[in-house]
Formats: sequence, structure tokens, C-alpha cells
Amino acid sequence: MKSIQEDIKNQQFKPVYLLFGEEAYLRQQYKQKLLDALMPEEDTMNYSRYEGKGIEPREIIDLAETMPFFADRRVILLEDTGFFKNKCEELAEYFKQLPDYLCMIFVESEVDKRGKMYKAAKAAGRVTEFAVQNIQTLTRWVLQMLGREGKRITQRDMELFLTKTGTDMGNIRMELEKLLVYTMGRDIVSSADIEAVCTTQTSNKIFDMVRAVTERNQKKALDLYNDLLTLKEPPMRILFLLAKQFNQLMITKEMSEKGYGQPEIASQLGVPPFVVRNYFQIVKRYRLSQLRQAVEDFTEAEELVKTGRLGDVLSVELLIVKYSSGE
Repeated sequence: MKSIQEDIKNQQFKPVYLLFGEEAYLRQQYKQKLLDALMPEEDTMNYSRYEGKGIEPREIIDLAETMPFFADRRVILLEDTGFFKNKCEELAEYFKQLPDYLCMIFVESEVDKRGKMYKAAKAAGRVTEFAVQNIQTLTRWVLQMLGREGKRITQRDMELFLTKTGTDMGNIRMELEKLLVYTMGRDIVSSADIEAVCTTQTSNKIFDMVRAVTERNQKKALDLYNDLLTLKEPPMRILFLLAKQFNQLMITKEMSEKGYGQPEIASQLGVPPFVVRNYFQIVKRYRLSQLRQAVEDFTEAEELVKTGRLGDVLSVELLIVKYSSGE
């Protein structure tokens, strides 16, 4: 990211930029930064955009070979082409001899780092991966945005906010804008504000459902499950996320019994420390053998659904009932 910012600052641009990684918000932000720096807004003759698979490499090369019209640069933006996931020998070869007036920007969700296209782009220009940001970075980012609006938030309420939004920066930005409007005229953002306007991400609804199961609150667990089904969430995805949650609870229990602390467990699981604090409260209610059995049950249920011996909706419901029965 810093390299792109330096290119923009120095007005020294590479002929190829590849922007990829899990954090879609940052991909889009840096795409726009490059476009704003490279092209005057009114210049539509020297700017072309392609999106989606099925683009002919020869068409791109022919366009790239066309000199810009009364301008210094020709900019070609290509999004989610699949060129970096599948083979594209023609473009990879072309990257070795790019004209000096050309700037190609690729924004891709799927990239094979072992492929020729990736290696050719790296050799010809600049490759930047936008990974999911850690909780410290996200916290600083949210605090900066709140600070610009003259607002404050406690650490505990910040944790609540990020628990609801998840780590997707686009979703965080959207939920924060809702909060700013809701708290207009006040300088403190409270937990009540967050609960009132912020939408809980599906993965976090799953955690709420797991919590209800572990608290033996069967009605709440089943209500949350039905809410997810109403939101058109596929039962198999719910089953997968449930299995993942219980697997993380099992690992938490195993590591805590071996004497590991919350920071080490958070690092192992790849989750924020406050999530592990929540896990600690839950695993107190279980023996390790019970958690291992739960993980086995989820794996078995998945197999039963895949082989057609059990319906997907019913399989999840049976597991929720079993583990929230209070026995």
C-alpha cells in the first residue's frame, strides 16, 4: 500500500498494477486512488474498463498498443478477469514489452501466486495484496473516523461494535455511517446506540446461536436459526459455521488446559483477543470430551446431508436441539 502511495506522490507510475486479496474495500479504495491520480476526470478517450471473465487477451493487447490521443497515458482497468487464476500466456508474454505510455490496473479476487501471470505482473510492475486487517488496525481506523466527527467510544463498546460488524471494512464503514447519523448531536457512542442501529453479520449471528446453545437456551437458539433461514442463509453454510465455532471452542479448551493464555490462543485461532475472552466463558460449561464429540457430530451430520440420508434444514435443527437440551 505504501508503494502505491509513493508512486502517486511522486507521479511515477508502473505499467502494471495488480490489486488483490481478501479485503475488497481496500482493493476498491486503492483502485480509485490510482485512477484519480492517473486520469483527468474528463478524459474518457484514453481510459477503458473491462470486467468479468471471457475477455479476449488479444483485444486488450490491441487496445494497449493504441497510442493515447492527445495525452501522456492510456489507462486500462480490468476487474475480476480470471486471468490470474487461469492461464493467460499471451498477456503474460506481453507484460515483457509494455509501451511506456501504458498503465494497466488489474483488480482481482482470485489470484494464483504460482502462475505465470502473477510472476509476469510482479516483474513488470507492482503487486499489492490486501489482506483482512487485524483488530488493532481496524480499531485505529474506526477511532480516526469517529475522531474526525468529534465522537468518542469506550474500549468495551468498540469491541461490541466490531463483534457485530465483523472484520469486513466495507461493512464497518457502512455500519459506522449509520451510527454517526443516529448519534448526531452527541459526542459519545454507547452500547445502546450500537444495539439500536448496527446489523449483526451472519457469522456473528452464528456465534449468538452457539452462545444460546451453550447457555441451554433452546428457544433462543432455534429462533436465531429460523432468523438465519429467513435471511436465505443456506443450512449447509450454517452447519459449516457452527462446526467451525465448536472446533474453535475445542481448541480453546485444549490450549487453556495446557496452560496457554488468551493471547496465544487468539494467535493460534486467528481471532481478536476479546473473542477468546468470550470463548473462555463458554468452554467453562463443557468438558473437553463433550466438545470433541460435538465436532464429530457436526462432521457426521455434514456427511449424512451430502449423501442424502438427512435433510439439511433438519440436520442443523437436530444438532441445536441436542446441544441445547440442558442435559
